[in-house]
Amino acid sequence: MKNLLLLLLLLNFSAHAQWVELLNGRDLTGWKASENPNSFQVKDGELRIEGPRGHLFYEGPVGNHNFTNFEVKALIKTQEGANSGLFICTAFQDTGWPSQGYEIQVNNSHTDWRRTASLYGIVDTAEKLVHDEEWFELYVKVEGNHVTTKINGRTVVDYEEPADRKRIQPGTIAIQAHDPKSKIAYKSVQVLVH
Repeated sequence: MKNLLLLLLLLNFSAHAQWVELLNGRDLTGWKASENPNSFQVKDGELRIEGPRGHLFYEGPVGNHNFTNFEVKALIKTQEGANSGLFICTAFQDTGWPSQGYEIQVNNSHTDWRRTASLYGIVDTAEKLVHDEEWFELYVKVEGNHVTTKINGRTVVDYEEPADRKRIQPGTIAIQAHDPKSKIAYKSVQVLVH
């Protein structure tokens, strides 16, 4: 009886999706940078971003880097005046700002008024919910045509995409290097695929 219960518990546990870390803390294995790859460096277990515009796209094996219904959470720390973004439902492109998907803003004190967890240009907040030089968790959930963003567990955006927009589609995630003055660190980027 004990063995049967243990087997049922193991089967139930393995049937549930689990968070998977996409940053290994050593190098950029599984990631591909667009223009200016030197803007992205791994140091002391953190992804450090500093330099000219570029985007780091996840191209690793998790979910075949093609996510549909998923959650992503990142531990981030910004320096004063920094700007970055976490793109969802996007695809690799060699240059420019990603044209597919949505950008989740990472900005606590940059001159752009759109603050962290805004769905950039769609549902924006000017409210500063976290401070520079402090680690915080940015959380994003994509389910069907619905996007939710949170900072440290507090909901910032609860958005339902209209049928005529079609920017939520299967795709990967990307991290932005915005400009040479923006210094940001990502300690963890985890995904949970449904």
